[in-house]
Amino acid sequence: MKRKDGEKNKSKSSRCGLVFNVGRLDSRMKKGNFAERVSPGAAVYLTAILEYMTAEVLELAGNAAMDNKKIRINPRHLMLAVRHDEELSKLFGHITFAQGGVVPSVHPSLLHRKNSRKGEAAEDLNESAGNA
Repeated sequence: MKRKDGEKNKSKSSRCGLVFNVGRLDSRMKKGNFAERVSPGAAVYLTAILEYMTAEVLELAGNAAMDNKKIRINPRHLMLAVRHDEELSKLFGHITFAQGGVVPSVHPSLLHRKNSRKGEAAEDLNESAGNA
């Protein structure tokens, strides 16, 4: 559709250079009764934030999928991506990811110690075997 001056109509999203739909967010913000009046810039700003956050999480999840030698992102990869990023982990702190599993970790007290008694006993046996 063309306007009278010969230019095509452009959507708010294309004028702002965004992929997410600004008009949809604008109408949802107005229907949500969050305030009596909603600035048109508020929808643009919120859309830009949502688009950036989505791109960030998907990039980290894609890296997690590649680390696991997978080509498809699943909920486990999303959970690993969020939990390994300090800022996203704080943002999604109380969120439970369905089918996400748990973050792999080993408690430090369970790790092998260098100067343990078992290690000393094994060294004593090796020394006595070498002397015999």
